[in-house]
Amino acid sequence: MGKIAFVFAGQGAQFPGMGRDLYESSAAAKAVSDKLDSIRPGTLEMCFQGNADELKRTVNTQPCMYLTEIAAAEALREAGIEADAVAGFSLGEIAALAYSGITGEEDGFRIVTKRAELMQREAEKHPAVMDAVLKLSDECVENTAALFSQVYPVNYNSPGQVVVSASESSIGDFEAKIKEEGGRTMRLNVSGGFHSPFMHDAAVAFASELEKYTFAESRMDIYSNVTGKKYEGDVKHLLSKQIESPVRWVSIVREMIANGIDTFIEIGPGTTLTGLIKRIDKNVRTYNVSDAQSIANIVSEVSNG
Repeated sequence: MGKIAFVFAGQGAQFPGMGRDLYESSAAAKAVSDKLDSIRPGTLEMCFQGNADELKRTVNTQPCMYLTEIAAAEALREAGIEADAVAGFSLGEIAALAYSGITGEEDGFRIVTKRAELMQREAEKHPAVMDAVLKLSDECVENTAALFSQVYPVNYNSPGQVVVSASESSIGDFEAKIKEEGGRTMRLNVSGGFHSPFMHDAAVAFASELEKYTFAESRMDIYSNVTGKKYEGDVKHLLSKQIESPVRWVSIVREMIANGIDTFIEIGPGTTLTGLIKRIDKNVRTYNVSDAQSIANIVSEVSNG
């Protein structure tokens, strides 16, 4: 293998039972999971036994995903696999910050738990949904969204896939218009209109929350959702702006590849990010880590490659 990036998943990839196999098979995953669960008791139980509706609520999704992702990253480290660079999609960016050394794992968990509370609050104030728009150019989606008062392009996932956040009152007409344009839409498994103006008050409150923490220097390159480039300047400012700003995932992946990354390992449930990365550049290698078998597969690939 060449240079490896860990990419940490965002909301929507959660599922009941996530992380259980790693917890039962990896001493490192169990240790960090128990440590984080002691900060927010019941998180492990929700990961392992919670139902889909409970896990979909932002206030639960984010801490559960963070715990599962950090456990997976520690299980990989235990197996001798570490990253040269990191990025995370939305909430995954906080797990990436923790892995990079900017925050400790425990502070990262406290931060993501507070972020989840603030975003849940705004989601309840401003009922909204998120749709993935497929088969159309970024410009077409942007121009169509501009026809509506509360539809915002928010996640630039891959060529031909842009996610929008929209008010419940606007989404039906927007979906009909997208169909007219030759595209199609797919509703995401989330509970709010994230990375949009709906989240402005959460971003402001989160900025104040972050001032309680001291951040260290990163041990590796880490990429920002807001800029699509390596973190530079005020980490706290970028992290708070991220809540109400589009995720520049295509830019992040292309920047990483330009900087020598040729192997991407998705950390956490599902394969959403590896699927997007393959659509951005089919020449890179992608793996995902969510259980003991997937770690064994990666270790085998590394030893043979």
